[in-house]
Amino acid sequence: MIHNVIEKFDLTGVLHFQLAFIVPSLFIFLGGLLTILAFRIARYTYGFILAYIWRKKDKDAWWPYQRKQSSVYWMRVFSTEVQMMLSAQTSTGRVLMILVFFLNIGSLVAYFVDLSERETSKIYFPDNILFIDTGFNAFFLLYFGLRLVAADDKLRFWFELNSLVDFFTIPPVFVSYYLKKNWLGLRFLRALRLLELPRILQFLRITKDNYSIKLSKLFAVFLSTWLTAAGFIHLVENNGDPWVHPGNSQSLSYFKCMYLVMVTMSTVGYGDVVVKTALGRTFIIFFIIGGLVLFANFSPEVVEIVESHKSYKSSYEVVSGKNYIVVCGNITLESVTAFLQDFLLQDKGNVCTEILFLGESLPSLELEAVFKCYSAYTTFFYGSALNLEDLKRVGMASASACLILADINSLQPYTEDTSNIMRVLSIKNNCPNTRVILQIIQSHNKVYLQNIPNWGWRTGDDIICLAELKLGFIAQSCLVPGLTDLLTNLFIGKEKTETKRKYVENKMLLEDRDYRVITFLLSSDFIGMTFGEVCRLCFVKLDLVLLGIEFKFGSQGESTILINPSVPIKLHRNTMGFFIAHSLAEVKRAHFYCKACHSDIKDPEQIKKCYCKGRLRSKPFSERLKFYQESLHILDGELVRSRSYGILPSLSFVNGDLDVEGEESSRVTLDPTGRFHWCDPVPLQDALLTCKDQALQNLQDHILVCVFGDANSPLIGLQDFVMPLRASNFLYQELKDIVFLGPLEYLQREWKFIQNFPKLWLFSGSALACADLRALGVEHCAACAILSSTSGASNPALVDTESILATLNVRSMQSRPGSLETVFGMSAFGNQSEPCYKRIPITTELKSSPNVQFINQAFDLNSELIDQDEFFTTAACAGDIFSDSFLNSLLSITYYNHHILALLQTLVTNGTSAALEERLLEKGSVLGRFPRRAAHRASRARSKLALLPLSTRLLPDATENCFGDVYCRALDLFGILCFGLYRLMDEPNPCKNRFVIARPCSSLKMLRSDLLFCVVPFNSEADDLGMEGRVSSEARNQVAKTASSQS
Repeated sequence: MIHNVIEKFDLTGVLHFQLAFIVPSLFIFLGGLLTILAFRIARYTYGFILAYIWRKKDKDAWWPYQRKQSSVYWMRVFSTEVQMMLSAQTSTGRVLMILVFFLNIGSLVAYFVDLSERETSKIYFPDNILFIDTGFNAFFLLYFGLRLVAADDKLRFWFELNSLVDFFTIPPVFVSYYLKKNWLGLRFLRALRLLELPRILQFLRITKDNYSIKLSKLFAVFLSTWLTAAGFIHLVENNGDPWVHPGNSQSLSYFKCMYLVMVTMSTVGYGDVVVKTALGRTFIIFFIIGGLVLFANFSPEVVEIVESHKSYKSSYEVVSGKNYIVVCGNITLESVTAFLQDFLLQDKGNVCTEILFLGESLPSLELEAVFKCYSAYTTFFYGSALNLEDLKRVGMASASACLILADINSLQPYTEDTSNIMRVLSIKNNCPNTRVILQIIQSHNKVYLQNIPNWGWRTGDDIICLAELKLGFIAQSCLVPGLTDLLTNLFIGKEKTETKRKYVENKMLLEDRDYRVITFLLSSDFIGMTFGEVCRLCFVKLDLVLLGIEFKFGSQGESTILINPSVPIKLHRNTMGFFIAHSLAEVKRAHFYCKACHSDIKDPEQIKKCYCKGRLRSKPFSERLKFYQESLHILDGELVRSRSYGILPSLSFVNGDLDVEGEESSRVTLDPTGRFHWCDPVPLQDALLTCKDQALQNLQDHILVCVFGDANSPLIGLQDFVMPLRASNFLYQELKDIVFLGPLEYLQREWKFIQNFPKLWLFSGSALACADLRALGVEHCAACAILSSTSGASNPALVDTESILATLNVRSMQSRPGSLETVFGMSAFGNQSEPCYKRIPITTELKSSPNVQFINQAFDLNSELIDQDEFFTTAACAGDIFSDSFLNSLLSITYYNHHILALLQTLVTNGTSAALEERLLEKGSVLGRFPRRAAHRASRARSKLALLPLSTRLLPDATENCFGDVYCRALDLFGILCFGLYRLMDEPNPCKNRFVIARPCSSLKMLRSDLLFCVVPFNSEADDLGMEGRVSSEARNQVAKTASSQS
């Protein structure tokens, strides 16, 4: 029928026939567009007129305005109801969307049926096909009207893709029904409705994960583009260019058009099928550009999705006897790269543990490259620790441990911590015996872990609180300059020996070795000896520095870590020792040592395992129990506290009569654990300083803390900074005033957590203002700490902007006095004729390690390129630099040896107990005062870190000795344990920079300007030794004296 009609028309008749179907669509589109624009102009004009009349307050004109407002209100209500009905939020809307999609597919099928009839004339369907298609389009017209009513912006709706499809497909169908003649025309545009396929599949719950959703989107885009382009080429090639006479059309089937489009997109271009019309060639020019990009991106992306889905959704095959760990949480390129470097560094290249990364998002191309580089022992799995099936896939129940990474730079630390805690809960509920090592940001979030079943230190679970350790590091650096460099060298990083060699005259004294803290069991021959005796023997005989021990007590294996204990505790069997050494082979000397076999050996390397009878003979159980009780002097029926409280047995249980109560401590108030100085809650207004306060004028030798934040910033946790500085092993008169400088709206949020600590002050201002720094007497402070703010800057170089500017601002406040005595308050060491400046010891926290280059100005820019690690080694020229990235290594260190983390926490936090943590973390808890006397005395009998100058009052003739002589003299006479050196770099050293030597060799000659890192025991007679109250100040003054101006 259609062929007969076409034959009756000449070329002009064919053109008129086509225009009969196209003109209604153009008329509706352009007419509706002009109508919308006219209504907009009329509305704006009417609004302007009403506004002009309203300004004249014409009451007669207000009535039609009210009537208009009423009609607009009801139209808005009707539009909202229709919008809710069509939205996917309602069941009706979802049903309508699905129904419209399937009717579009039916209309497209009708187009293909008519197309096949025209091309072959073999398949004939009666006219009811046209009736069915007309019914479909009638429904589309109704749906179009509902969408038009629901649209807020009618003009934008008029140009939507779905609207354009309706404009050029619905009117031609009604024209066909009216003329009883069918035309294929632009009905191929219905293929663009396939772009709705991903949403429909989601509504039907067919696609649920990211893989299938992304794949369905790619497939819908590709299929709709392919079918639409083929339909357009079929239209123009079979009809020819309208302006060409005679016609230049050619007969192409729809299949050949699809073939041509595919060959064009794939850039194959066989040339067997080509377009001849000008319209077709113009379309191909633009289609090649877009289609090439589409096909080039589509093919590899689909292959990548399919392969990654197959690889990342697989299951790990657990092999008996093979160790593996699971790492989850914050799996990003930066965190994975840092973790692998630290983990492999701890393993020294002998990788025997496989690492399974469980990520909740697909890895980026860069991250995939990292996994491929370490493919021998790393595998990535796509999943979540919150999903039981994913935990089974990675074999969580059989894993050696699960390590959970945290995003330390997260702008929402509370959300980051709670997410990781929920992962712990999921793991412990399904795999209760799996060891979990967790990173959290804020210390107060640790309280949630106490309620998780199967969580505890007995199963090896550990918490690495980044804020607690970071602020503890910074707090200790305010009392002991250079301590941050030393501890990061020993516990976290590697000491830069090559950098030190550049600045040391006698380079042979610096052995080419990097020292670190290593733990191992002590020999049974040390049983019955005191800690001081074992320290001296290990240093002199074994060339080892013993830093502390793990002291076990109680009937259930309770233990605590003792660092140079002031109490003469005797060692018992299987005591764990903490050594500063180069390798495990060196530490094993302390385990193999035998009095009978090794007493005459001079070379420590000759001390190896022996098999003498005296060493193999074991004591009877009754004899061992008797010795154990004698070593502790345990009274019958006396309870001993658990290791979880971190408290020593009472001093009444231990040999020696040490009275730490005295006249001074009788007036001291401590918290219930006896570990911190305490006071009644101080109101915020009483602690708030102003420029008119007399207390502000009297500030001397205080600690200034610069804080940045606002009312909405996440809390830093200043409680973790204050607690080490208010430890009870400091005498009350030793406590320095701490002044917090920052915005008042932020400080008052932190104040409720620190209001019970004495000698704390607040000042509303900014470290970026010199007037505020001058008002707080920054030039007279003992130390200054600058805490970094939480910044949303995307550039890593800009995240520490406020900290860097504040550091430079404080440094500019340095002054040049007239005499040395007025600066230091003591006699100057060395050349007194040398001009010098007072430098304020500054400890700056940096979020990004490379930003130290903006603070450290010790190097000449014209010199050769400086290694980044060299900046950190010489960071003392501007004070200590602490970067958050230093703490990333603790996760790997804790996995290999959990004792190292416990020792570091004891050193940095001054032995914060879990009992105190639980009390402080409980919301609304109020700690009492005056603990029982035994706990009071035991808690205060702790050693503390110090930086000692080599004064003749402390160590006579020390400058003529080597480090080994100084070590033994300090240990024998005063019980002081030396473990590091803070030495000036050799000239030329205009900034008088110092560097850290961890565990100096015994033959290292001491210099008059050297400072010793020491562990000083608590002693009420310290003033007689010339230590307390003068040790830290003398060290700081000597550091200040040797530093030149950088202002």
